[in-house]
Amino acid sequence: MLLNCAASMFIGQPIICTMVELPMTTKVGVHEKGKISLMDVIRNAKNSCDFQKVGAIALFIGVVRGKNERGEKVQKLKLEAYEEKANEVLSAICSDLKKKHGIVDVQIHHLLGEFSVGEELVYVLVAGSHRKEVFKALEEAVERYKKEAPIFKKECVTDEKGKVTAYWTTEK
Repeated sequence: MLLNCAASMFIGQPIICTMVELPMTTKVGVHEKGKISLMDVIRNAKNSCDFQKVGAIALFIGVVRGKNERGEKVQKLKLEAYEEKANEVLSAICSDLKKKHGIVDVQIHHLLGEFSVGEELVYVLVAGSHRKEVFKALEEAVERYKKEAPIFKKECVTDEKGKVTAYWTTEK
């Protein structure tokens, strides 16, 4: 919290103070569903001390599909992670990509819990000087987190006959 005070121009007038909540910086990594929003991620980037160098921001927002690759209707997903290792891996990916020319900020925030079709699962943000570097780094960030982070997905599905099943899947 920050105390924001505005003094009157007239002597003897009261000083008006209000409490202003400062934006919270959230570390990259895994978070329980509902603990971080897309706006939090964007706010984090804009509050970066290097934001004046940014000319482009690109986002990837992963959502729950209604049908999986087998054609089964997805009812819900449950996401779990080996949290300590996932946070380490996601942080390392972000650090690696920030070293690339023109990249100012990289954030990967993967949500955990139960999700319905259409709900957001992951936010990946890349900010940098120019769009070409930003788009390239965004694609690399998404591909790497899918392959490297120990995040596990359980699909609850209905097949074409109406049978409900659930199984763990891996990212590709």
